[in-house]
Amino acid sequence: MSTAALLWRQFRFERRLFWRNPSAAFFNFLLPLVFLLLFASVFADDEDQLEILIPGIAGMSIMATTFTALAFNITYLREQGVLKRVRGTPLPPVSYFGGLLGSSVANAAVQVVLVVVIGHLVYGVDWPREPWSLVAFSALGVITFGALGIAFSHAIPNFDSAPAYVNAIFLPLLFISGVFYSADSLPPVLEAAAQALPLKHVIDGLHGAIVDGTGLADNLTAVAVLAAWAMAGLLLAVRFFRWE
Repeated sequence: MSTAALLWRQFRFERRLFWRNPSAAFFNFLLPLVFLLLFASVFADDEDQLEILIPGIAGMSIMATTFTALAFNITYLREQGVLKRVRGTPLPPVSYFGGLLGSSVANAAVQVVLVVVIGHLVYGVDWPREPWSLVAFSALGVITFGALGIAFSHAIPNFDSAPAYVNAIFLPLLFISGVFYSADSLPPVLEAAAQALPLKHVIDGLHGAIVDGTGLADNLTAVAVLAAWAMAGLLLAVRFFRWE
């Protein structure tokens, strides 16, 4: 069987594993949608707030389905010896990791589509004005947070401590990056921290694509910051990766 065929079978297997794990399905997939429905219902009559919330939840969804999910998964697979056993099988590593990463990419893509569709059909937010920019920033976000999630898993000592390590990064980023409100109202120190980190730039790019009608050329700062974080994440993920 070819490498591509094995990758596809591994991808299908990862999809079944994901949906058969209620905890993963809720926290990595359903929780952002729950936040969307709760907060958007509160601000249903405030168009400006909705135009902040929809790109914010979309950015949060990308981070949850890539960074959070992969940091948990890689730590678990390493600590339980799954990676070591996979390494000893004839399955090519590219097929295995292609299926694993492909599942996270699929979750992120579906999440962004659902957030945009719900925002339009339920809350009246306009369709994205720059759909290709939406796709581009979603892809940048997936690459960046996927690489950072794998890299960060190397710093987690064991699976029992994974929730504390991951949430120590994930939760503060949500509140300083403009997921639920405009980051422009933050104190200068927190605003500077948000500007240095990737989530705000993913949200800014999605906001431009959905609300402002701006493309990649109008958000070069965000592209540059995300590219830098993606490169750093890829280098660290490859440099410190271990099968056991």
